[in-house]
Amino acid sequence: MNWKLTPFSRIKWEQARALGKKGAFQDAEKELLEALEEEPNQPLLKCSLADLYLRQDKVVEAKLLAEEVLSLEPNFSRALFVLGEIYSREGRLDEALQCFRQAAGSKPTPYVLVRIARTLREMKRYGEALETLDGILVKEKENPIALKEKAVLLNRMKRREEALALYEKLRKLTPEDSFVRGEIYRLKGMKRPRQDNIRELEKVLAVSSAKDEPHLHGLLAENLKKAGRLKEAAEEFHAAWQLSSGNLFYLKQKGFCLYRLGEYEGSIQALGQAFREDPADHFVKTTLKKIYADTKNLKGFITLLEEVLQDHPHNGKLLGTLKRVRKEADADEDSHSE
Repeated sequence: MNWKLTPFSRIKWEQARALGKKGAFQDAEKELLEALEEEPNQPLLKCSLADLYLRQDKVVEAKLLAEEVLSLEPNFSRALFVLGEIYSREGRLDEALQCFRQAAGSKPTPYVLVRIARTLREMKRYGEALETLDGILVKEKENPIALKEKAVLLNRMKRREEALALYEKLRKLTPEDSFVRGEIYRLKGMKRPRQDNIRELEKVLAVSSAKDEPHLHGLLAENLKKAGRLKEAAEEFHAAWQLSSGNLFYLKQKGFCLYRLGEYEGSIQALGQAFREDPADHFVKTTLKKIYADTKNLKGFITLLEEVLQDHPHNGKLLGTLKRVRKEADADEDSHSE
């Protein structure tokens, strides 16, 4: 396959990249489609469009493009990476790992290696993940992406002091990173009373330079939730979700808080939206089913499952859930008709 872009396609591709970084996805998509009119089989253009589709949660379209490229060029790394991301979203971590490793090839980039390490962490294969990250950091001691993933991993392994030390290092390398700043507050706050953490975070967020940092709002929300202040926690999770440009963790936590408050309509709205984007999350799916069952509206849950399955047609677990819930709904109707 031809890897080289024509002058026209290169201009369009570079414009699409710049637009994508600004979040102007539809405009970026338009630029790539125009380039593909001139070079309909160009693999880089197709993979860039697939990546753009994935960022807009157009999973089916992204997968089709990636598979088109791989049918002609089985080892095209960008296409393998996109396919790995799709498998990861679907909870098919073994297949995702295989794609990422194949994408790494004989000359792996730090970016792909970090993605491999993250997948291993999600699979709870912590030792392999740590070994992968250390392999990067031997060559690039201050690689911020690898350092950040290692800090997350060490925290997951309950090696808190080591994680904190890495976050302190990252704070100097990437002072604008609100996630790093929030994790420093969180890890240091583990040694303080919760109420002190809440007061400290409220003071920090009152400062104009920090009020738009999503991770700090999320951290305050977590402390409020643990303190039983669920209404305030839901509001802070909502703020964190909006400021983070759609981080699903915050949206899910908002939904869980509203569920515990008995605000089922709001909970369904938040968790339903999160479920559409991440149908592999068992806890979200289970909570949604319980809400629909408690409100005697299993048909509503079936409708949601059908809609999500249209966007994720290869999700076998989702199809299995749909079949089981349909049987439960039919049995419930039969019991009421007797």
